[in-house]
Amino acid sequence: MNTTSKIQHQKTALITGAASGIGYQFTQIFARHNYNLVLVDKNEEKLTEIAEELPKKFNIFVKTFAKDLSIPTSPEEIFTELQQASIKIDVLINNAGFGTYGTFSETDLTTELKMLQVNIVSLTHLTKLFLKDMLEQDYGKILNVASAAAFQPGPLMAVYFATKAYVLSFSEAIANELEGTGVSVTVLCPGPTASQFQQTAAMEDSKIASVNRMMKTETVAKIGYRGLMTNKTVVIPGMRNKILTQSVRFTPRNLVTKVVRSMHELKKNK
Repeated sequence: MNTTSKIQHQKTALITGAASGIGYQFTQIFARHNYNLVLVDKNEEKLTEIAEELPKKFNIFVKTFAKDLSIPTSPEEIFTELQQASIKIDVLINNAGFGTYGTFSETDLTTELKMLQVNIVSLTHLTKLFLKDMLEQDYGKILNVASAAAFQPGPLMAVYFATKAYVLSFSEAIANELEGTGVSVTVLCPGPTASQFQQTAAMEDSKIASVNRMMKTETVAKIGYRGLMTNKTVVIPGMRNKILTQSVRFTPRNLVTKVVRSMHELKKNK
């Protein structure tokens, strides 16, 4: 089998939000495991850099889409172009997402509607589109990135926490529906992670953003990859995060909400 033919017969992973953070770490992991890559992100410059870098290190091809997933037509455009190019997706990593910070009465509606589109609608749309092909080939893996935020309400980040609750519920439900089909669904629920998330959400001065032991994006991605490959449904990286997400089940909801509010408030003396 020549090199070109070998590449064509390798599995292909599609990763959204691939230019930075956890998504970028997923590109490195899947490349090391000889997956061809389809990468989606708004940052065209970074995507081009990755597309030039990885094929030099690994025997893979990389296709990029500089797409904004807050635009409703983006998922269909990505799917259609891949269909026309006869590129089959074996693994779908729905990683793209972002948050906003502040009281709901004061946060920007336009930003929140974009967040709902990226965190919920595009994730659901991409899953719907690629799932049918996976079922036809009796094989596929889907990983949706939620958050430890999915397990409780989040004052000062109300819409973001709600989007991640959707991702968790949606992923667990379809994982059950797909049992025995050859297609698995995993939902990754990381806690505070050292990435650009806090800056994007404009919450650098909050108490939770000053947590000293934030998990590295590389660590989160490695744990997520292992969970995906072993067909785990819910993956919560880190013992501390596991304990916290389970403890809220036995704590009065009003108390949980107050604690989360306290964690998200701005540090004093700012």
